Amino acid sequence: MFDDRRSGRFVLVLAAGSGARLVSLTTTHSGQRVPKQYCSLFGGRSLLGDAVARAELLAARENVVVVVAREHARWWEREFEGSIVRVVVQPQDRGTAAGILLGLRAIESVDPTAHVTLLPSDCFVANEGTLAASLLAAQVASTSGRPLLVGMTADSPDPEYGYIVPVGLMGSRAGVSAFVEKPVSEMAAQLLRRGAVWNSMMLASPLQALLQLFERRLPAMLAAFRWARPEEGPARAAALYATLEAGDFSRDVLQGSEASLDLRIVPPCGWTDLGTPARVKACVSRHRGRYAPAPTHCPPVFDLAAAVQAAPALA
Repeated sequence: MFDDRRSGRFVLVLAAGSGARLVSLTTTHSGQRVPKQYCSLFGGRSLLGDAVARAELLAARENVVVVVAREHARWWEREFEGSIVRVVVQPQDRGTAAGILLGLRAIESVDPTAHVTLLPSDCFVANEGTLAASLLAAQVASTSGRPLLVGMTADSPDPEYGYIVPVGLMGSRAGVSAFVEKPVSEMAAQLLRRGAVWNSMMLASPLQALLQLFERRLPAMLAAFRWARPEEGPARAAALYATLEAGDFSRDVLQGSEASLDLRIVPPCGWTDLGTPARVKACVSRHRGRYAPAPTHCPPVFDLAAAVQAAPALA
């Protein structure tokens, strides 16, 4: 049963991405491109379904807000049929900053004093218990008023990830010194020696603290959302998005806000963002036969493990 002490907690799940880097793997025989978050890794629940289950450990189901793309309606309508999670439809892609702000404004319209946890919908986690413990701790720690990023312990100097460089590390808590996006391998190795972690795009924060970051970093975008009130309907949201410049949340909001952010480091939990075909192959190879996919009411539309096995260049 839901704990009333968490009634002000919301989870914002980002599910509007196109998964462009996986197109070579996620295109069906008929030529249909399936966005990564609607795929399953081993034939069970979709990655988005995994993210929603993760969210339901942190907030009441009706306080889970999922930002989706209008052009993906064939998949999300199927995924959320009969569900009570709140679905917020993004009319077009204007980058992660706009997608997050759309979700934050929808939450603000329900509870301006809300506490928000941000989760992506396109990653795999082998040890959900380890991640859940860190997310719950991040929720508690961030009630002090500062956004708290959730960074993943890196197991290799992968040049395809974004990195967070900590400062003042005490146990699993630290401040944020810098962000480094997709460094070359040599620099990534240097970052790991400095204690850097992978940027998971997960965080916990009071809603108003996140809006203050937008106020400082992207004031014009925030003003446009406050004026247009996209939650009032699809036509209003479409008109708003037609005027927006694209913005990236990590680059345009978090970077430059380091002094206002805290960091919690998650112990190794088998996290990967499945961002490239090679990374999907590595994940499938590591966990095939050892990972039991969660049952689902909604059979997956695309199985990544099967696609890896069928792809000659990856097999």
